[in-house]
Amino acid sequence: MRIGILGAGGMADALGTQWTRAGHQVRTSGRSSGSFAQAMAYGDAVLLAVPAHAALGVVDESLRGKVLIDCTNPIEDGELTADHPMAERLAAATGAHVVKAFNLCHVDVWRMTPPVFGGRPLAVPLCGDDEGALAVVRRLVEDLGCTPYDGGGLARAALLEATAAFMIGLWFKGLDAQAIAPPL
Repeated sequence: MRIGILGAGGMADALGTQWTRAGHQVRTSGRSSGSFAQAMAYGDAVLLAVPAHAALGVVDESLRGKVLIDCTNPIEDGELTADHPMAERLAAATGAHVVKAFNLCHVDVWRMTPPVFGGRPLAVPLCGDDEGALAVVRRLVEDLGCTPYDGGGLARAALLEATAAFMIGLWFKGLDAQAIAPPL
């Protein structure tokens, strides 16, 4: 699969590296590589991996009908910075088939090959409205050695963003956020 990545930071590098290892063709945009427009045109799927405050300024209607993976978290100091989920705002602005995914874990988790904890593969919740887009992202999750979890429609992306805000807020306080969800 051809994957365009918008951004050149840690998430772009970690996920892009893993997908390349899995045999996908990846084109990254950002600081020293191609333009955002080139990455959007290149990808069958496009990962948005820029800070949330920049997200709407990076994307455009050239993504209409494409799979857009939103891993952003509109969070500052452990608090949500927007009343409406970024994933829904991206869908409205671009006409893309947006899937919210990969936003709950630190970049170092995505560098693990594969991310397995206590013998269990990492579960990655996905929220999206388009079954075809969800199928594409499920495959990309599985290619990382993870297990995709259906989190519901795109409207439920707000819950993923709120969960990230809650967990990041705990981490900022020096607390072990993972301890609140022990395995059964």
